[in-house]
Amino acid sequence: MKKIFFMVAVLLLSLKGFSQGSTDYGSGLKFNLNDDGSKFMRVIAWNQIWFRSAEMNPGTMIGGEPTSTATDIGNRRLRFLAYAQVSKRYMILTHFGINNQTFINGGAAGTSGTGGYGAGKKPGLFFHDAWNEYAVVLPEKDKKFSFTLGAGLHYYMGLSRLTMASTLNFLTIDAPIFNWPLIENSDQFARQVGLFAKGKYGKLEYRLSYNKPYATNLTPTNTTNASNAVAVDNSGVTKWSKAGYLEYQFLDQEANVLPFKVGSYLGTKKVFNIGAGFYTAPDATKTSVNNTINKHDIKLFSTDVFLDMPIGKKENKMAVTGYSVLYDYDFGPNYLRNVGIMNIGSIDPNFTGSRAIAGAGNAQPTIGSGTIWYTQAGILLPNQEVKPKVRIQPFGAVTYKNFDALTQSSTQFDVGSNFFIDGHHAKITAQYSTRPVYTSLTNRSGSLGDFVVQLQIYL
Repeated sequence: MKKIFFMVAVLLLSLKGFSQGSTDYGSGLKFNLNDDGSKFMRVIAWNQIWFRSAEMNPGTMIGGEPTSTATDIGNRRLRFLAYAQVSKRYMILTHFGINNQTFINGGAAGTSGTGGYGAGKKPGLFFHDAWNEYAVVLPEKDKKFSFTLGAGLHYYMGLSRLTMASTLNFLTIDAPIFNWPLIENSDQFARQVGLFAKGKYGKLEYRLSYNKPYATNLTPTNTTNASNAVAVDNSGVTKWSKAGYLEYQFLDQEANVLPFKVGSYLGTKKVFNIGAGFYTAPDATKTSVNNTINKHDIKLFSTDVFLDMPIGKKENKMAVTGYSVLYDYDFGPNYLRNVGIMNIGSIDPNFTGSRAIAGAGNAQPTIGSGTIWYTQAGILLPNQEVKPKVRIQPFGAVTYKNFDALTQSSTQFDVGSNFFIDGHHAKITAQYSTRPVYTSLTNRSGSLGDFVVQLQIYL
């Protein structure tokens, strides 16, 4: 923990060369393809580096050595996005990069041991998004209605605002992960291949998609009692999924050019939205009872509210941000999935105590059939006429999970602050988070904590 605090101090002391304010490059680099700039290409690049100090789940070892705590540094995201407006109606987008590279995992497929392709080295670069779209009805100011069709590997996955969140401007240090309920099972890093439609009707924004989920093939554990059956991801002959999100924007209207929803506008807009969404996929999971396979639909629903607006005196440039979402998830009976972000732990085979059912490292019950309520809020503190002009935005979040597979619900917390050097283009975020530890389906033994510092740079 002392190492992390030292790193934070060094980073903050290094800010003297920066100043808060508008940039001369905007959001990425823009290359005009004609004289009036109506045809253009825009390029955005970003990276997020994490310094961490974390308590490990009981029964964890790292690099073959048992441990209860760990500190590390890793690449949470290294990304590159480019899109081109090649005509008034036609746009093409590509987005590629890497995620979750640590000193011990996240490397290319098959890397292990020591040497040029040792553990964690040379991660695989892959496409996150790749789609084309055509504006059937252009979003012009004098029209209430706009309509665009597109196809490809896309992020218009419906469900909630946070399901389609931009990773560039989170209020907290990251997403809570359960906002991407299919992550890396029947999707490719929160995306599926399919068709989508987007647009607006007055203040109502809509997003709909029809997709082919990636195949899953986990084998369900057989049980003789139907009440003990556990659904697993096994889609067989994958059937098409449907997703959608409707959002009414009461105040300022948000851009709908790209799917990525802003997490915090830092007082540059007055936004108040209410939304609702869904995702459904037929026969997407399976259980086994008395050696008879039963298929189950995935049915996911949410409703959410988002607020972001300036407060107080104009010269102080203060702002408040808040978001709350309720998820109702049905993946089939007793479905439960454990996830740990950039998890560096592995199971210690010699551990004799009570293990966490989530497994080793920082894994926790993250996604499952049941309900999740998540709320976050933050306040951008007054602008100070001092140098360096580092803006500060304290925030907090609370998560309540009530999964069918667990007899006890859980509540966990995040608290931290953003330190804006140049808005979201250059910022440092520090956050402490708790996570529940279950030693059985009926026993929640307590909580453990993680402290993370992120350095984010994006052009």
